[in-house]
Amino acid sequence: MNNKVFMITQEGLDQLKEQLTHLKEVRRKEIAQKIREAKEFGDLSENAEYHEAKEDQAFVEGQIIDLENKVKNAKIIDKVSSDSIQIGSSVTIQVVETKEKMDLDLVGSMEADVFKNKISNESPLGLAIIDKKKGDVVTVKAPKGDVEYKIVSIN
Repeated sequence: MNNKVFMITQEGLDQLKEQLTHLKEVRRKEIAQKIREAKEFGDLSENAEYHEAKEDQAFVEGQIIDLENKVKNAKIIDKVSSDSIQIGSSVTIQVVETKEKMDLDLVGSMEADVFKNKISNESPLGLAIIDKKKGDVVTVKAPKGDVEYKIVSIN
């Protein structure tokens, strides 16, 4: 079993636990009901509903195992200092060339979500800004070439 430590905020861990509870208490029961109903159709060897329900069951059980492992190996990110960027920091960065500003949260890889401006500490930008201070300029290699970012603020 994978014993990788997962850096996560308390909020992220709470969400994982909610997902795990939902899978165990709701999805398992729904799938068990689908299997019971599909068995009533007769011959299981040619029963598409039964095979689909069994595939759903295997998928959900895999998700449960994965989430249990993540919860078990989660390391809660402690409060961070505001003088340098750490996992859990909220930062404002600016593209040096275009002056475009972005507000980001640096989070562990499990919580990363570009649509919510949460970037992973393992991403190229995350690796570049970690341990940096307000005013520092970092360079990130991007597909279209290097991009320089200035750290505007750390919250």
